[in-house]
Amino acid sequence: MAKRHPSLIPLSHDHHHGLALALRCRKHALGQINPGDPTAMEACAAEASRFFNENLTAHFEAEETVLFPLMAAHEECRELVARLEGEHRTFARLVADAGGPGGPRKFLFDFGDLLEQHIRSEERQLFPAFEALVPDAEAERAGREIKRLLDPGRAAGGAVTP
Repeated sequence: MAKRHPSLIPLSHDHHHGLALALRCRKHALGQINPGDPTAMEACAAEASRFFNENLTAHFEAEETVLFPLMAAHEECRELVARLEGEHRTFARLVADAGGPGGPRKFLFDFGDLLEQHIRSEERQLFPAFEALVPDAEAERAGREIKRLLDPGRAAGGAVTP
């Protein structure tokens, strides 16, 4: 990934983990990892759901309350922001319906595919636009708020376990 403005590094760090999970999800769905082992596929589906609940919900909140409003103020970014917000809602629906039609294979493929596309859009389109359009002082304020939302224990001075 490209060198990022310091305010975006916590989000990019999450993206690194998300891309690794996206690849595992798709490989499980395509039978490239533990082919024919439904237990392994179900374990990966559980990992994806856990990642959504434990990581992506806070990540999405930081984007939706801090980053997206800043970027939507720029007309050239509004369509991208609207699409990314819609994808956030799609993730929630995918996770809610993970045990539905198509089973874990469809869930894993759809989740992994969307996760990779979503991350790539942010890294290749949204973040460069942020770096070009948002003044430094505003970017620094955004960075502090993003950090607070992603790691509330540390921002409040509390102990955080690794």
